Amino acid sequence: MILVLGGTGEARKLAEDLVEREVRVVSSLAGRVARPRLPVGEVRVGGFGGPEGLAAWLRENDVRAVVDATHPFAERIGTNAAKAAESAKVPLLRLARPGWQPAEGDVWHWADDLAEAARKLPDLGKRVFLTSGRQGLPAFAHLDDLWFLIRCVDPPAPPLPRHHELILARGPYEVAAERELLGRVDVLVTKDSGGTQTSAKLAAARELRKPVLLVRRPPRPATETAETVPEAVEWVLRR
Repeated sequence: MILVLGGTGEARKLAEDLVEREVRVVSSLAGRVARPRLPVGEVRVGGFGGPEGLAAWLRENDVRAVVDATHPFAERIGTNAAKAAESAKVPLLRLARPGWQPAEGDVWHWADDLAEAARKLPDLGKRVFLTSGRQGLPAFAHLDDLWFLIRCVDPPAPPLPRHHELILARGPYEVAAERELLGRVDVLVTKDSGGTQTSAKLAAARELRKPVLLVRRPPRPATETAETVPEAVEWVLRR
């Protein structure tokens, strides 16, 4: 059995490709999204109980290898996976899409985390398109002088910024629609998620010469890494 820690498009594609090759795959989802896109193959939803619980699950289910294909900002599960794989002596691969790279015309600013992004934001504009995810919204809740256009997949819980409009939507997004939304604001705030699902907003910001405040990815434990699904498939098949 192969365990895929999922929730991303890459994880779903990996599960599909492995099932086609008659590899038994269990995809694990954190359960934080109300209506997740389910991969093919077996699926489990919910946590394992920290690294000790995950290590026990790997042993009990005779898992041959683990692929951590979680979101680049899913820092906790990445740390837990590394500790559990080492404890259970199971090979671990990190499937990590490359981060975004600036192009000509981009006006990018960087922050190490959401707290730093909130500190830098007032100098970049008064009207903000905030696409950093619902769990990070409390970091901006104290900015009463700013107005936020907030986009999330699921309804967020308070605290929220006092002045805001909420959009519930799931990618992929089109450049034309992103251009219309960015025409209403001064600055875009987002995480360096990489990939194409949500990159249209960056293209629209480039066209409109709007500043973008990007949050850098958190550090991950050092482990063998693949950038593409075919690389991950080959790694799994070797095991």
